[in-house]
Amino acid sequence: MSTLDALKLVAVKKPTHTPTVVIRRQKLASKVWEQIQLAKSQIEGTQFVVKKFRSFTDKESGLRKQVEMPKRLREWWFKNEQGKVCVAIKYGTRVLELAKGKHSIEVTSADDLIKALELVKQAVELGELDQQLEQASGSVRKSFRK
Repeated sequence: MSTLDALKLVAVKKPTHTPTVVIRRQKLASKVWEQIQLAKSQIEGTQFVVKKFRSFTDKESGLRKQVEMPKRLREWWFKNEQGKVCVAIKYGTRVLELAKGKHSIEVTSADDLIKALELVKQAVELGELDQQLEQASGSVRKSFRK
């Protein structure tokens, strides 16, 4: 008996490119994850920092250097007139319309905010917001064509 007989072998090749719908889902899911971590850190009283790399040319040597910097994160949530917390889901700078004429989710507490964001992340990963992502990315693309 061969050692490879214990494995399940399949005839599948790695795809050459990822569909744009999947890329958009992954992008939004990672941004929602950042918002979840930001909300958790505010509840715990700690700081949540995401790092990014910024490249610049050194004036003295003329070489390009990369520096790790903290990424600026803005909260997607705010308080409405009744004092309840509302969260608007954003794709880039565009606010997604979650239902006809409804752009935000109302919650009563910080724990409910985290639960709502986790449900949104799950919906994004399942593809339930694909139509809204398509509309938002289309409007973002239009602004670049000017």
